[in-house]
Amino acid sequence: MADTARRPEHRYGNRPTMKDVAALAGVGLKTVSRVVNGEPGVTPDTERRVQEAIDTLGFRRNDSARVLRKGRTASVGLVLEDLADPFYGPLSRAVEEVARAHGALLINGSSAEDPEREQELALALCARRVDGLIVIPAGSDHRYLEPEIKAGVATVFVDRPAGRIDADVVLSDSFGGARAGVAHLIAHGHRRIGFVGDQPRIHTATERLRGYRAAMEEAGLVVDPAWESLGPTAPDRVREALSGMLSGPEPVTALLAGNNRVTVTAVRALAGRAHPVALVGFDDIELADLLGITVIAQDAAALGRTAAERLFRRLDGFDDAPARVVLETRLIPRGSGEIPPPSA
Repeated sequence: MADTARRPEHRYGNRPTMKDVAALAGVGLKTVSRVVNGEPGVTPDTERRVQEAIDTLGFRRNDSARVLRKGRTASVGLVLEDLADPFYGPLSRAVEEVARAHGALLINGSSAEDPEREQELALALCARRVDGLIVIPAGSDHRYLEPEIKAGVATVFVDRPAGRIDADVVLSDSFGGARAGVAHLIAHGHRRIGFVGDQPRIHTATERLRGYRAAMEEAGLVVDPAWESLGPTAPDRVREALSGMLSGPEPVTALLAGNNRVTVTAVRALAGRAHPVALVGFDDIELADLLGITVIAQDAAALGRTAAERLFRRLDGFDDAPARVVLETRLIPRGSGEIPPPSA
């Protein structure tokens, strides 16, 4: 009962301190500090009393204050496009695993593909003294990060390059992957091939469009402007684009979907058609193997891991010029991309 009476009144947001632990255990602050930090010089009986006080109060060591004294916060930030997008799950997990191996905490957030929100989130993480940032850009101007980088915040961009600054970036080969996907459709007899991608301000969307055009040109095929559509990946917009491509006297017989969200909508829109349309999706999607969807697969985990390893190399003092690392994609034939055109 006596110990209970000595406990400080609990208030939300009023966390117990080492001073509270010392008062409950009947020892000095230095003794509590030694126990908390695993230092020698404390008798077993005293250590037991301090540990009991820690357990009773729910005390947790303030790692932020401790590491700030050493000049590092042991935390890194990750700015994603959309935390709900399945593509970013393996990427985020890989970053977290590398951070954990280096004794650092990962803090992440979503820009929702909004450049202003990206800047607000990145600067908020810097204000919380993260040691480094990994950014999937939503915007095209990252000069706002120059003061932070000069102040020592290691920064690596992933999936898309930084805008108007020179910084490390880790990318998938969007151009080469799209070209390979379209070449695959051409090899199976298709000549009228459509492309539906993300918004034109997004680097990956324009690179995949460029790969699509390159494959068509290399095959000597003229692209009808009606076969190309860039814009938001909302299902209604994608369905409208597909409807236009699939109508008229000479509809497309095959499609390259520019990312996983477009692919999902395309699978639904194309289901049950009298004349099947061949489909290659950029990015693998859940159940694609069971549904027989041919894809251009990126290794999202490798993107995250490579970016995180480069970030920690910077934090360890690596001071070489910023690098552009491009990871290969992989064509996985599963059936939908091997459907021949109706006339074949």
